[in-house]
Amino acid sequence: MLFDTHAHYDDEKFDADRGELLAKMRAAGVGLIVDPASDIASAKKAQAIAREYDFVLFAAGVHPHEAAGAAEAYLEELRALAADPKCVAVGEIGLDYHYDFSPRDVQRRVYGEQLRLARELDKPVIVHEREAVADNLDILKAHPGVRGVIHCYSGSWETAKILLDMGFYLGFTGVVTFKNARRVLEVVEKMPLERMVIETDSPYMAPVPHRGERNSSLFVHLVAEKIAEIRGMSAGDVARVTWENGKRLFDLS
Repeated sequence: MLFDTHAHYDDEKFDADRGELLAKMRAAGVGLIVDPASDIASAKKAQAIAREYDFVLFAAGVHPHEAAGAAEAYLEELRALAADPKCVAVGEIGLDYHYDFSPRDVQRRVYGEQLRLARELDKPVIVHEREAVADNLDILKAHPGVRGVIHCYSGSWETAKILLDMGFYLGFTGVVTFKNARRVLEVVEKMPLERMVIETDSPYMAPVPHRGERNSSLFVHLVAEKIAEIRGMSAGDVARVTWENGKRLFDLS
C-alpha cells in the first residue's frame, strides 16, 4: 500500500468530485493520506474529511502565506483541533520568501509559535520552506526537540544532511519526475531510505506524464516508481518502506 503523506483534499479544486475521487483510493493501492491545513478554516474542513474517510488523517496549522491573517486566538484553535485523534501533526507551517504573501517577520513569529505548540503537544510538524533555507535552519535549531518532515524537499544535499542530522524526514513529490530536478535526485539517491516519505501535494505538483493536470493521490505511485528507479530497487519495496516511514513519522500504530 502507498501512503500519500501530503495532499490537500480540503482544497476547493476537489469540491466537485471529492467523494468520487477518494472512493477510488483503496483500489488504486493508496491506503493512507494526510491532509495538511493552510489555516484554521481549512483545518476544520480537513478534519471533516478525515472524520468521513477512515484512511484520511489531517494536520492543523497556519501556512506562511496565511500567517498575517492569523487571529489572536489561533493557537488555542489549533490546540483544540490537535486534540482530535485524527490530527497527526501541526502543519503546514514554515517560511515562504518566494511569494512573501505575509511579511517575513510575521512568518518567522507564527512559525516559531507553532513549533513551540508542536513541542508542547508532542506532535510532529509538517514544514514548508521556500527560498528561506538559512532562516528555516536557524529557527529549527532554536527549537530543539521538534520533529517532523520537510515537505516537498527541493534543496541541496548539504542542507539535507543538516536536516537529517536534526532528525527530520524529507518528503518527495512529483518533482522527482521533472527533467530539471537534479538537486532533488541527488538527495533521493544519497539519503537514508528510512527517512524518506512520498507525497503528492495534491492538487498541485502533478508528476510526469500528468504535469499541468490537477494532481491526486492516484498519481503517488509515479513518485514511488521514480524513486525506485533512482535507488535501483522495486517500486513495491519503496512503497513498503515509505509506508512504514510515514506511520513512524506520524506515530501511527
